[in-house]
Amino acid sequence: MNTTVVEQRPETDVAAREIRERVGIADLIFRGITRTSGITVLTIMSLVGLFLAYRASEALRAQGFKFLTDQAWEPDSRNFGIAAILFGTFLIALVAITVAVPLAIGTALYISEYAPRRSKQLLISLVDLMAAVPSIVYGLWGLFLLQGRVTGISRWLTTYFGWIPFLHVDGFDKADPLAGPAGTLTSSTFIAGIVVGLMVTPIATSVMREVFSQAPAGEREGALALGATKWGMIRSVVLPFGKGGIIGGTMLGLGRALGETITVYLIISPVFSVQPHILETGASSIAATIAGKYGAASAFGTSALFAAGLALFLVTLVVNFVAASIVAKSRSGAVSDA
Repeated sequence: MNTTVVEQRPETDVAAREIRERVGIADLIFRGITRTSGITVLTIMSLVGLFLAYRASEALRAQGFKFLTDQAWEPDSRNFGIAAILFGTFLIALVAITVAVPLAIGTALYISEYAPRRSKQLLISLVDLMAAVPSIVYGLWGLFLLQGRVTGISRWLTTYFGWIPFLHVDGFDKADPLAGPAGTLTSSTFIAGIVVGLMVTPIATSVMREVFSQAPAGEREGALALGATKWGMIRSVVLPFGKGGIIGGTMLGLGRALGETITVYLIISPVFSVQPHILETGASSIAATIAGKYGAASAFGTSALFAAGLALFLVTLVVNFVAASIVAKSRSGAVSDA
């Protein structure tokens, strides 16, 4: 019996080929431009922060930690802090986001899913145009047209929902609503928040619409082929896909609402105390305080205003950074495998 012996040769290690990138002159120029632009933006932002910190140093040294806890704003008496105006800033922004997010989601879904093809581009242009309207226009509209008409809604809310702490109005008589203090329901956080919310709605709408429109066509068609209705497809495909865009648009709108100045300044009646009741007259924000106090401020008062601006700068920077991170991690641009 003949036996054949097969000699097994050791496998030779095949070295992976090194892939070399050929960099041309155009690539080098483009890389240099983009790198320079990024460094320039970071440098400018850093210089702005350093400038604010330098101008605010006198007030921060004088007040110390009390700058974050005091409610009054009397810099010349060395009695000032951002506790009240920072609270008012967040409260106005929260009301604005509560108004803006449902409007933005509904508008973005209509444009991307329901609007006729002929009118879609027109609607996109109108939304972008609303984002370009100056804030002074919104402020005047809110002051002279909206404020008197929203007072009735404020009266209804405090009449039937006054048991909720932030909707309660001191001195308001439910049995005789007309007997309440004059002017109690005007120039409130609620009215300012509505106007600011209408201002930030176009920004949030643009972000959400862009993400919704990129939902994979294969997943859309697959949901419809399985018998889903139009709303069922939106609920199971478009909204989960655009979750990052919804959060990102909301955060970008929040960043804009936190820094809004002239609209809040025109509508709100400044009160330098923590005001949790959004329907009552009186509140304030950091930006509105800076706008209202800067013209008549002393040298030390100007330093205090710079300190408040530094706080707003840091808060807005954090909010926008979080928003950019969320948008970057969303599924925007994903391609369906279906």
